[in-house]
Amino acid sequence: MASKSIEQFVEEIGGLTVLELASLVKALEVKFGVSAAMPMAAAAPSSAPAAAAEEKTEFKVEIIDSGADKIKVIKALRTVVKDLSLTDAKKMAESAPTVIAESVKKADADKMKSELEAAGAKVKLS
Repeated sequence: MASKSIEQFVEEIGGLTVLELASLVKALEVKFGVSAAMPMAAAAPSSAPAAAAEEKTEFKVEIIDSGADKIKVIKALRTVVKDLSLTDAKKMAESAPTVIAESVKKADADKMKSELEAAGAKVKLS
């Protein structure tokens, strides 16, 4: 429990105006050689190193180049992308670079990449 003198001091501070409080803070800083500013290191703990350590879980699969044998790439596209028509697969293969899937899990993205590269396409995961 705080002593009566401290309680009385707190009451007196409570009655001061904002300008008077600012002057009090300045006087205390000068008298004791300290700063009332919060140190930057303690202001906001950084979570950047923790974020950098997290592994990416969702990927975007992009065909960079269809290669020389587009027919194989079209067939591979139809196997890795469900419900893709022959026309759409042909358009994707011919319009490279193009994104074929977004927000894909790592295992699925790696599987898509390996199948498309086996067919002769150049694929990028990002």
